[in-house]
Amino acid sequence: MKDYTEVFVGIDTSKLRNAVAIAEQGRQGEIRYLGEIDNTPEATRKLVAKLVQRYQKLHFCYEAGPAGYGLHRWLTDLG
Repeated sequence: MKDYTEVFVGIDTSKLRNAVAIAEQGRQGEIRYLGEIDNTPEATRKLVAKLVQRYQKLHFCYEAGPAGYGLHRWLTDLG
C-alpha cells in the first residue's frame, strides 16, 4: 500500500463511543472505516499516536455538540 502524507479523519461522536473513518489525500486516496473507540482522552491519544506513525499531517472533522467539545479539547491538547 502506498504511504500518504496527509489524511482526513472523520469522527462521529457520542457519549460513550466514537466512530472513526479516514480519507487519504488525493482523488485516488483510500477511504475506510477504522471502527469505534471509547470516548475518552486515552483512547483518543492512542488513535492519534497510531495515525501519526503513518501520516505527516492530520485533519480532524467531528460534530460540534456536547461530545464534540470534549474531543476538541483532547485533540488540541495533543497538538
